[in-house]
Amino acid sequence: MRALISVSDKTGVVEFAQQLSKLGVEIISTGGTATKLADNDVPVIGISDVTGFPECLDGRVKTLHPAVHGGILAMRDKPEHMQQLAELGIDTIDIVAINLYPFKATIMKEGVKLEEAIENIDIGGPTMLRSAAKNHKDVVVVCDPADYSAVVKELEETGTVSYDTKYRLALKVFQHTAAYDAMISDYLRKQIGAPLPDQLTLTFEKKQSLRYGENPHQSASYYAEIQPSKGDLVMAEQLHGKELSFNNINDTNGAVECLKEFEEPTVVAVKHANPCGVGTGETIFEAYKKAYEADPVSIFGGIVAANRPIDADTAAEINKIFIEIVIAPDFTEEALAILTQKKNIRLLKLPEIAEPIAKGTITMKKVGGGLLIQDIDTDIYEEEALKVVTDKAPSEEELADMKFGMKVVKHIKSNGIVMVKGGKTIAVGPGQVNRIWAVENCIKQATDDLKGAVLASDAFFPFDDCVTAAAAAGITAIIQPGGSIRDEDSIKKCNELGIAMVFSGMRHFKH
Repeated sequence: MRALISVSDKTGVVEFAQQLSKLGVEIISTGGTATKLADNDVPVIGISDVTGFPECLDGRVKTLHPAVHGGILAMRDKPEHMQQLAELGIDTIDIVAINLYPFKATIMKEGVKLEEAIENIDIGGPTMLRSAAKNHKDVVVVCDPADYSAVVKELEETGTVSYDTKYRLALKVFQHTAAYDAMISDYLRKQIGAPLPDQLTLTFEKKQSLRYGENPHQSASYYAEIQPSKGDLVMAEQLHGKELSFNNINDTNGAVECLKEFEEPTVVAVKHANPCGVGTGETIFEAYKKAYEADPVSIFGGIVAANRPIDADTAAEINKIFIEIVIAPDFTEEALAILTQKKNIRLLKLPEIAEPIAKGTITMKKVGGGLLIQDIDTDIYEEEALKVVTDKAPSEEELADMKFGMKVVKHIKSNGIVMVKGGKTIAVGPGQVNRIWAVENCIKQATDDLKGAVLASDAFFPFDDCVTAAAAAGITAIIQPGGSIRDEDSIKKCNELGIAMVFSGMRHFKH
């Protein structure tokens, strides 16, 4: 029995080779792996002794040879194959243990050049892995050091490796090489800003298995992109608390995405993926107080996201109620001491939480039998596109609240309405099947006097009923995208009721 071992990740490889050697397996190896094994007294046959040809082109060509692939791909139960091997003087290779050039580690380095990335694209490794995986009935193929011990154990106990194990290892290889190729193609595509291809292959790495999904009867896992962006939730470090759940992760992501709209000290409270309270202030303490006061009922059991470090005063306020998660760029020692008094609160540190979402970032939604992909909504509106369409113009304070409102309403489910006053939400009406219900829900649930407040809508008003209801509640200014065939009805009603209305020209549906 012969084994070909050639690895970049040398974790456990010496022990593996030593154990195989003790079982009478001949070891073939290449380059640095061969040197490491020989230095540890493992008898090694060099690859050039097998191929009869020297490694060349700086090691680019060494295993791409019939003496290697013939030995791997020959079907042992096919007499013609075995006869051809004998005629060609090729011996079989029964175990292939290979892991690939560190392409991921290379592209993750700061300032890596394209040339260096390309040199870390493995050619011979994937070829041998695929050859061995194809012929898994006869060949044991190992691409993960974690599987060394299982292979050795079966060889020690039975003198062979079971078909079930060989099949499982072969499957793992094709999953591994598919992810490797997808990672390379995605990296190369991003270098020139090429569009997504007609045949899309995505690769993610499992971050953790989750206890369950949205509901206890659903299984779930959490995966991370190979190269997440600065400030992505997946980069957060958990400092304290229970393991994150599926809903925790989803809700926290919504909080972080909304938070990224703001530069001033801001706190976003989220419940069931919708912002329920958003506040800005001179300090993070003031911002938290506003976010809490925006909806002191819904924030209970919710997510709190802050774009400034949490200090002791803010921590003390947070601890007055039950909060599932606090995520912030940092926590002072005093704040941690206060918050960690509660065993189950989850504290997440994300230093670059305020980093804006990059233009061109995509978002995905699975549908039955398919996948929807779009650029993530990173805009609010273009300042030059704002158009005052009523006789009355908004004040500077109202314009500021309009912008605030649009930053929030784009993050709630459509049909969405947000009412804002003085740098905080005082009513949030998400996910209604018609817009007037969203307006009426806001009015009913408002946590402050709506007189002088601003209303922001994610899409146009199809009728003037929203204007009538808003005016009766005390709203003095409205911002909406415009674009309805009945825009004039809403404009006319605003003029009748003395309300300022601005068209933003940009819709923000979220489904």
